[in-house]
Amino acid sequence: MKILYHHRIASKDGQFVHVEELTEALKRHGHEIIFVGPKVVDESEFGSEGGFVTKLKKFVPGIAYELMEFCYAFVAYYKLYKAVKTHQPDCLYERYSLYLPAGIWIKRQFKLPMILEVNAPLFAERSKFDGIALPWLAGWTERYTWRNADHVVPVTRVLAEHVIAAGADPDNITVIPNGINLERFGHFPSTDEAKSKLGLENKLVLGFTGFVREWHRLDRVIDLLANKQDGITRHLLLVGDGPVRDSLEQHARSLGVSDQVTITGIVERDKVADFVAAFDIALQPDVVAYASPLKLFEYLALGRAIVAPDTANIREVLSHENNALLFNSNDMDSAFPAAVETLCEIPQLREQLGDNARKTITERGFTWDNNACKVIDQFKAMGVTH
Repeated sequence: MKILYHHRIASKDGQFVHVEELTEALKRHGHEIIFVGPKVVDESEFGSEGGFVTKLKKFVPGIAYELMEFCYAFVAYYKLYKAVKTHQPDCLYERYSLYLPAGIWIKRQFKLPMILEVNAPLFAERSKFDGIALPWLAGWTERYTWRNADHVVPVTRVLAEHVIAAGADPDNITVIPNGINLERFGHFPSTDEAKSKLGLENKLVLGFTGFVREWHRLDRVIDLLANKQDGITRHLLLVGDGPVRDSLEQHARSLGVSDQVTITGIVERDKVADFVAAFDIALQPDVVAYASPLKLFEYLALGRAIVAPDTANIREVLSHENNALLFNSNDMDSAFPAAVETLCEIPQLREQLGDNARKTITERGFTWDNNACKVIDQFKAMGVTH
């Protein structure tokens, strides 16, 4: 099957991971991928924020920037048109972006079966966090794109409800959560070996991967580091970076536990498993209500004991006291550290949750290869026969 894959990602981050892992899985299954998207992502280092585009957004007024976003749809249309004429693809797979109806235009013009992947309700998300200067245009492009794709694949059932509320046909929606590449995360050191490499022998390691923000409340975890009631030194290993790094380090200094906190900075993707393998407890402190966190599947694959919020999207993957310990997300300041403390004090529970976490990946099929099979099955159901 020859698949035209369209996206507008310029940053090399978790979004890029999803694109790369899914398309590589599709290739492993024998399908050809024709990419149409910004070249900057191919030329960037992992962790980059999109180069010129990101800088431009900081200095251009909102209305002007959003008009440029919409105008890019015509550039994208030209690129897609050229790709269709050159490669004659069998179908179109697009990663949804706001102000980007170009895929729908091409799908209609060439009668290409189209799947639209939705990772966030971007109109609502940007309205809340950044503000939208042209809400009528932004809202129209989102509704138009969601309603007119042949099939929509949101990453959670919670997100699927957003798509349905916008007018999409529920029969044309299939939830496909994020997954894991078992080749990339299938080989990792034992917990003791991983700790030894990091100089964390005989430490109880509380770990977090990703871009840490204030609402993750890792300051509450640092508060626990001074608690040595169980006789084991606790250590926070933060694999990543973020805007609150300085404040977390200052908080650790104020409590006299700086030597119990390690922040690695950005780590190459192929090396992440070596760090996560050192975790005794894996932290998913808070989560966007509709997200399918990539780190969650990494924690599961490596068999870590997970602490996560008891929210609807998390319950699509985790169940309390089976493969994770879930806490009341409405009481973050006390419930989150209390759940971490429970796992610190009960090693048998950590072992049980970790064992069940590892089994979850295979039992539920949370792999990129399985996701690729679902995509292909859907294209076949839509009449793509090659």
